[in-house]
Amino acid sequence: MWDTSKDYRLLVAEKSVELFLKTIEGANLKGKWNKKQILQSSRKMKSEIQTLYYSYISPSEMAETPQLTFLEEQVMEIITALGGKLWYQQFLELAARDEKEKLEEALAKIKFFLNTISGLKSRLCLGQIKDPVMGIDIKKGEILSVSKHPKADKLLVCNVNLHKRAITVITNDLEVKEQNQVAIALLPPEVFMGITSEGMFLGDGQGVLKDLKGDIGEIPKGIPLIALNEVRNIVEAFLKDK
Repeated sequence: MWDTSKDYRLLVAEKSVELFLKTIEGANLKGKWNKKQILQSSRKMKSEIQTLYYSYISPSEMAETPQLTFLEEQVMEIITALGGKLWYQQFLELAARDEKEKLEEALAKIKFFLNTISGLKSRLCLGQIKDPVMGIDIKKGEILSVSKHPKADKLLVCNVNLHKRAITVITNDLEVKEQNQVAIALLPPEVFMGITSEGMFLGDGQGVLKDLKGDIGEIPKGIPLIALNEVRNIVEAFLKDK
């Protein structure tokens, strides 16, 4: 019997809903969007995740439950209530210049929530694995552009293609370049001196892993175990954060 109450995929999913609720309630989002519907949908999602906590069924069985279907449906409803497929563009376009820093952080947190719930089924299908890494997605990406951080000489700002979307990643590896094929952990967003990072490049202690095998946007192949240690620490810290 699988202890669903300790499955990191469910723990991170619930925590991401809490982060989303807090973000929606506190963010200054200008434009046409349905806040009431979004709050109602996300609260229902939390209830469905809690139902799964006490199901004590295998991950593969959880992936086929009505609760998972409901969670996926609510993600689509929330995207619609935010303004549609390109929901984030209206918020960026309507924000004043001095509002954009905090807005970009809020939008990154919303995207983290949507991605975490959308990817839950595929992570559950990986089976009975008790590891904090299972709580988030790890994808292969291709670096599209690299620029110096405007406020930190030892940081780079990277725009990374994940096939269906692009994200911003801040790194202290000054050797990364355009077209590098890298592994990215899609972690809770973190702000580095005014710029929000939506993930972290995986490394082996000698620098960022590059030229990995696999398809862009999918789980990369051949990741050494040492590259996952920091991800585990970050996921655990996220779950403990009040």
